[in-house]
Amino acid sequence: MSDALVALERAITSCRRCPRLVAWREEAATVKRRSFAHEEYWGRPIPGFGDPRARLLVLGLAPAAHGGNRTGRIFTGDRSGDFLFAGLHRAGYANQAVSVHANDGLEVTDAWIAAAVRCAPPANKPTRQERDTCLPWAVSELRLLEHVELILCLGGFAWQAALQLRAAAGEPMPRPQPRFGHDVLWDPRGRWPLLGCFHPSQQNTFTGRMTDTMLDATLARARELTGD
Repeated sequence: MSDALVALERAITSCRRCPRLVAWREEAATVKRRSFAHEEYWGRPIPGFGDPRARLLVLGLAPAAHGGNRTGRIFTGDRSGDFLFAGLHRAGYANQAVSVHANDGLEVTDAWIAAAVRCAPPANKPTRQERDTCLPWAVSELRLLEHVELILCLGGFAWQAALQLRAAAGEPMPRPQPRFGHDVLWDPRGRWPLLGCFHPSQQNTFTGRMTDTMLDATLARARELTGD
């Protein structure tokens, strides 16, 4: 990565701006899930990762308390990540279909993966204020990722965060705001179009609301929209 991205990563991982999130992420890292009791948890904010020349920005909600908050990498070590990385692998964005820890050999090509909120929230529900407090990190990231052409929003919270991100980066906020939906494309001729995708949460994947076929089709569309 560039020196600027490395410096940004260091700044993100030392952030303590949201007292509620700081308390929760550190509690989860101390009162560990029994199955991970032998592991040392990350317990800090999670920076984005991937290809610095990415054309696709994949934006999720927040790290899982015993997933990213444990492993130090977003979507790594939890069921949502299992589903997402398998799809990214099938679509040619990732060199392997699983991601269990931060040094497992995963390499992502032409995609950058980040979260709207960089700390694990209680009940996996960050507040709007926490989203907006975290927003400057995503703005800085987006400005350094000069080749991004499309933002893939995993869920409605990420969709709203992406609208705020675009506005903070200089794009006008649309009125009325476009509504999130799976496979909904908004502002296709804009600088950073948004493409909606249901979040790969267990609630969605276990109930069939989100399927492998749906994810594959959305990632294929992302490929088409970024020039492949």
